[in-house]
Amino acid sequence: MIYQAIVDLQNENEAGALCTVIRARGSTPRGAASKMLVYADGSALGTIGGGEMESRVVSEALQAIQDGTPRILEYSMVEPGRGDPGVCGGQLEVYVEPILPKPVVVIVGCGHVGKAVAHLAKWLGFRVLASDDRPEFCTPEAIPDADQYFPVLMQELPEMIKVRPWMYFVLTTRGVDIDVPGLTVLLEKEVAYIGVIGSRRRWETTRKKLTDAGFADEILDRVRSPIGLDLGGETPEEIALSIMAEILLLRQRRTANISNSAG
Repeated sequence: MIYQAIVDLQNENEAGALCTVIRARGSTPRGAASKMLVYADGSALGTIGGGEMESRVVSEALQAIQDGTPRILEYSMVEPGRGDPGVCGGQLEVYVEPILPKPVVVIVGCGHVGKAVAHLAKWLGFRVLASDDRPEFCTPEAIPDADQYFPVLMQELPEMIKVRPWMYFVLTTRGVDIDVPGLTVLLEKEVAYIGVIGSRRRWETTRKKLTDAGFADEILDRVRSPIGLDLGGETPEEIALSIMAEILLLRQRRTANISNSAG
């Protein structure tokens, strides 16, 4: 049942962590090879023994989902007064293996730049979602490299998809009138990246409207605009390259920061 649940998790592009007892000595709640699948919301399928020990493993599993790093946990079940999570008398080791989803690029605005971003993101191994309030632009014919299509207003998009921390939102939209109502909803979500295409003046106008709507500076500072690294590009393909380069750089820095903090 757990193996099927792992397959379902991957098919749904969700995160989890598989926790396996890899060694058990003496009296322990469960033996070697016992497994538990921990979901990103803290719920679990299966058990490795219950009680305080299992609670600690769930906490470590959630951290593994966040940092993407597997770990081996060692527990003695002897003296709770000394901090042990039980009194069974044995020792065990648990291997925690994060199951990470494929990163997702969500393109809002399926014009020339959006199409180029979809092509490059797909080639780089991202899952690609495409959205545009103009249905004729949001089709497999118009943007063939997307995995799913959502011809809705940007502010309606979170009602259509599960917004997740491994999503990178690329707003290659037509103007401030589209960005403001969409960002009003999107800024409330936990995502990896929000980038808005356009000039600095356009973003200043958008930012002022969002500030007037009550958004704090630290929230608005999450937005990257002008979008992408400054590579001097002008064509849709060159702009797409600068956008994906920025996304890859942010992912690399996040991984490096996690590795340094873990070390």
